[in-house]
Amino acid sequence: MIPNAQMLLRSFARRAVFIDRDGVICRNRDDYVKSWDEFVFLPGVLEGLAKLARTDLYIVIVTNQSAINRGIVPAETVEDINARMVLAIEEAGGRIDRVMYCPHRPDERCACRKPQAGMLLMAAKDLGLDLAHSYLIGDAESDMQAGWAVGCHRYLVLTGRGRRQLLRRLIRGKLDFVVKWDLKAAVNVILRQESEVGWGRSRLAFG
Repeated sequence: MIPNAQMLLRSFARRAVFIDRDGVICRNRDDYVKSWDEFVFLPGVLEGLAKLARTDLYIVIVTNQSAINRGIVPAETVEDINARMVLAIEEAGGRIDRVMYCPHRPDERCACRKPQAGMLLMAAKDLGLDLAHSYLIGDAESDMQAGWAVGCHRYLVLTGRGRRQLLRRLIRGKLDFVVKWDLKAAVNVILRQESEVGWGRSRLAFG
């Protein structure tokens, strides 16, 4: 049986899972994560990322870090925190292929701060990604809006700001994204979806 054109396209597509940082990977802080000592992995995150690393999906962190341009945290410190995060994830059997952050305040009206899709578009250009068959996991409506703008499959997690953001969205109308308890749960759904559609290159493991 000859696969149809869509399945052939999927077999060769480069795709990614975009993941927000604060509130999804680490504990969110109202006063920002200002040092590695303040960075705390949320439960199940390292296990979930280790599972995700067994696929051929790119894993890309996309995070708003306005604390930089607010003068609260130097960019060098944010980059050091991110580097330590990646190392800890790798030591637990996971991987991160790219970390992208926006340093701008909301009033600067840049193209990269979520809900704008600039970071996703930049990653797609650099890595040659098919955004329509990629995924995004976040804890805020701004994450969902950025993913919607480029056609990603979106998952709102209830860690971080997720519960408050979900309530706000429910008040305004119906949902157009999937809601999961945390990153690990969202990863499990993505892995099942990958298995069901038969992406040829994924090496799935559901331990």
